[in-house]
Amino acid sequence: MRLIPIITAILVTIALYLLVFERDAFLAFAKGDTAAEPVETQSDTVEVTEDAPNLIGVVAVHSVAREIDSAVLLRGQTKAIREVEVLAETTSTVISEPLRKGAFVKAGDLLCQLDVGTREADLLEARARQSEAQSRVPESQARLDEAKALLEEALINNNAAQRLSEGGYASETRRVSTEAGVRSAEAGIKTAESGLEATRAGIEAASAAVAARERELDRITITAPFDGLLESDAAELGSLMQPGSLCATVIQLDPIKLVGFVPEAEVNRVQLGAQAGAQLATGLQVAGQVTFLSRSADETTRTFEVEVSVPNPDLKIRDGQTATIQIAAEGAKAHLLPQSSLTLDNHGELGVRVVGDGNLVEFVPVELLRDDANGVWLSGLPEKADVIVIGQDFVTAGVEVAPTYREAAQ
Repeated sequence: MRLIPIITAILVTIALYLLVFERDAFLAFAKGDTAAEPVETQSDTVEVTEDAPNLIGVVAVHSVAREIDSAVLLRGQTKAIREVEVLAETTSTVISEPLRKGAFVKAGDLLCQLDVGTREADLLEARARQSEAQSRVPESQARLDEAKALLEEALINNNAAQRLSEGGYASETRRVSTEAGVRSAEAGIKTAESGLEATRAGIEAASAAVAARERELDRITITAPFDGLLESDAAELGSLMQPGSLCATVIQLDPIKLVGFVPEAEVNRVQLGAQAGAQLATGLQVAGQVTFLSRSADETTRTFEVEVSVPNPDLKIRDGQTATIQIAAEGAKAHLLPQSSLTLDNHGELGVRVVGDGNLVEFVPVELLRDDANGVWLSGLPEKADVIVIGQDFVTAGVEVAPTYREAAQ
């Protein structure tokens, strides 16, 4: 009982093989054409009769390559050229009325005014200490001058004592005493110099304290770092601000940048300074230039970040809008063909089948450049080609066909 299914499976397998791999020979055999001889083709061996068999009819178009602007197409979004969270650097309470989000501010405009507290008094105290330290400089300098004068006197006395001692007119005790005076005067100079240095160090410390108090006083006034829009309300009146507390968020939208990611296969076609255009989701058309191209690929997507700077004087372009970006690249010649004309060969390579010399079918590998509403733009074909657009899946390379031509625009 199990023999019949096995035989059936074998017969079905043989039939499928004949229909798929030996279709032309099988059809010729079915029609009674036995005088067929094999013809070597690019990918298959087909049977062609010697006495002009019935040819397969196909529809082809006379396609001519045209120059196209092979722009690099990207999907991206708009992004503010600058966005800064302005934070407090000191502790105090807000004493100014808040600005509301959406307000336009210029660089240096007040965002948050904090209570001055005792900062002005601290600054006055630091300046007083600085003046006091500076007043000690003349005293320290006078001590140094006095020590130098004493040293000169001690050297003169010592010189005289040595000469008298050599002539036997002075005792050895006096000579030793004058030498001790010289050493004492030299030590006095060292002491005076140290005192002068300490005075100068005190001046520097006092000056540093004054600078710190002035910087602390400046921190109570928080201003806009650049021209832009407030993306958040400024801190509310009476709020306690601490270092790191948010005063306001400022964004700059003129110019604005378009950010997209280009595949690694096309990254070499994008150049800095290249012209670029984009269409926003709202339909607005904008244009600009490429200002940044990443040198490092994203580890996940293996794409490279591209930034396009676009003027936005009227602030119509908002941060975070979706955009379709086209970056100008070197032009190329390509054929516009129906998408249905694409097919695969036995090795899985994308291409089209064309009518060659003697109406023999040839397979030509192609590269897809872009697609639009009218079809697909393909490269890899010669300047002129008769491309099969109907029936290409029913023939193989080397088969003779009976082509019917139509206009490429149809």
